[in-house]
Amino acid sequence: MQYNEEKMSFTDLNTVLMYPDFFFFFLVDYCSSWFVTFLVKLNKPVTAQHRGCGLYLRGSDYLMLYRAASAELGGNPFNQPSQCEETNKELLQTNIHDFNSYPLLFQSFLQWMNCRSPAVLINQPDKCMFSEGGSKKPAFFLFAIKSTPGNFEQRQAVRETWGQERVFENGLGVRVLFLLGRSSPDDPDLSSLLSYEAKHFGDILQWDFQESFLNLTLKMNAFLHWAVKHCPHASFVFSGDDDVFVNTPVLVKYLQSLEADKTSNLYVGHAISQSSPLRDPKSKYYIPLSFYDGAYPSYAGGGGFLFSGALLKSLCSVFHIIPFFPIDDAYTGMCFKALGVSLEGHTGFQTFDIRAEDRENLCAYKELILVHQRSPQEIKKLWNGSHNPLLTC
Repeated sequence: MQYNEEKMSFTDLNTVLMYPDFFFFFLVDYCSSWFVTFLVKLNKPVTAQHRGCGLYLRGSDYLMLYRAASAELGGNPFNQPSQCEETNKELLQTNIHDFNSYPLLFQSFLQWMNCRSPAVLINQPDKCMFSEGGSKKPAFFLFAIKSTPGNFEQRQAVRETWGQERVFENGLGVRVLFLLGRSSPDDPDLSSLLSYEAKHFGDILQWDFQESFLNLTLKMNAFLHWAVKHCPHASFVFSGDDDVFVNTPVLVKYLQSLEADKTSNLYVGHAISQSSPLRDPKSKYYIPLSFYDGAYPSYAGGGGFLFSGALLKSLCSVFHIIPFFPIDDAYTGMCFKALGVSLEGHTGFQTFDIRAEDRENLCAYKELILVHQRSPQEIKKLWNGSHNPLLTC
């Protein structure tokens, strides 16, 4: 048998068409995928070999299954509703007495609220390993950047600036991942472009749940599961958005300055304290009183914060215990509090931006770690300007 060991998403059909007699290793959770049904339905024997959470499948057999599924489901099987989504609204209405009074965005969150193990659509299982001198070394810290399928320009700006993968002078390495869900059914299908981008850059992680501001908690949960399995040795994790400016050398300098007793119990960022839920139904941060009553614990602004890689496993476990909450950074603060990990505020994290009069002053960014929010063009301008050797402050 001829094997192609590439980790492929199911949307990468061109390679399969070119080599129909090859066996491809499709790295997904096949037990919850659309084609498991057709493995049983089709009379023709299908040559397949299960391995871990993936499947070896002959190219020609995969195409047969794909076409059969497409015909029966009336379109691309990847665009079918996720198994994670609760589509029975009557069930929700029965168990949540004021469900119909919630805004549509909040109702959508409730439909996805129990999606704790979404299928992986695009994976990067070897992302956190460095190959140097024939040996593999774990990454020093990991950028886990929340993005959406259509935000290619933002991702590319990050790749070309603060998210460049590199190894610093003392051997400390950086790895970057962009975390994505699925586009809304009303949006254009970008799956083929994402498949190409993932293969070209090797930094896309995508799961089978619908993108939504209120589903960012699902994204963080999915990432933690992935990191515990594929990146357990990362010293630190930076969780942030794709529209922030990060001064990576200052970030690395801060991490290297930490006392030994802080490195394993760190949760640091722009501290938001004494904050309460917004009750305005027109706000995207709206939380009904019937859903949550009380103030939030102190938490780090979701634009970008750091935590110790040593906390990955315990944080992932707490995410399994505490019911999901639609405001992801507040929910993460709840989980750190449950672990007994205190938030450390740091003035270098400016998730609500800096003073308007300082925004064009490159020297104002020299000692900052993060500023939110910036366009891709502004990110490039800031990065190039602040790292210009001729700049004197």
